[in-house]
Amino acid sequence: MTLEVLISCMHQKNTDIIQKSNIQSDVVIVNQCDINKTENITFQNHQNEECKARIIHTTERGLSKSRNLAIANACGDICIICDDDEYFSLNYPETIRQAFQNIPQADIIVFQVNRDPIKHYPQHIKKLNSFDCLKVSSVEIAFKLSKIKEKNILFDEKVGSGVSKAGGEENIFLHNCLRNKLSIYFVPITLARLLPGSSQWDSAKFSKEYFIDRGKFTQKLIGGKIFAILYACYFSLFKYSKFKHKTNIVNALRYMLYGVFKG
Repeated sequence: MTLEVLISCMHQKNTDIIQKSNIQSDVVIVNQCDINKTENITFQNHQNEECKARIIHTTERGLSKSRNLAIANACGDICIICDDDEYFSLNYPETIRQAFQNIPQADIIVFQVNRDPIKHYPQHIKKLNSFDCLKVSSVEIAFKLSKIKEKNILFDEKVGSGVSKAGGEENIFLHNCLRNKLSIYFVPITLARLLPGSSQWDSAKFSKEYFIDRGKFTQKLIGGKIFAILYACYFSLFKYSKFKHKTNIVNALRYMLYGVFKG
């Protein structure tokens, strides 16, 4: 069972992101920058095993486009989504292999990623439903590449960083997986941690436009205003600790509801 990390990043001048992210397996790196070219290199992991890196430099913009380009160039049995501010645990290849071997019916597995502020996860293996998938971040996702390609599931390039302010591309991706009858499981094992500081994709997080766009994509995702309104209330109340440095609950809810009704 071969593993491949799919990294989305911007304006990288060299291959330092391989060490910065503690990559111990094959990797596809999509570097959105000002040139178009592809490089293929090899590197040694901590066990002195040879790993392959395919580095795609592109002038295209948008996080979802970056994810899709990585998927198109991937060839591993299992792919793991990664951002530019993530540091993997040393044993992540074996962790992922073991999880997929233990749950052979899983097409996608969501893992824990440590961060500040702390995200609270379930304490047991759980099959995820549509509502659960709203809580998942892209950096927690590993998937069987053959299943994704078989169903032709891609990230929606009309949402996500670089296109809209609220992200949500991973939630729509997972919902499309569910609609195509793929099985998604959560496993309470830590895969990586997010490094201090903001990712290059997060510059507009929790702005007015962020909440409006989040309302829009929630309405698109759920497909009904009542449930979108309920989710807007849930997000405004229970995620307040994440955005309290930018705005208050009332404004967050107001902007999200505007997005729900105008989306």
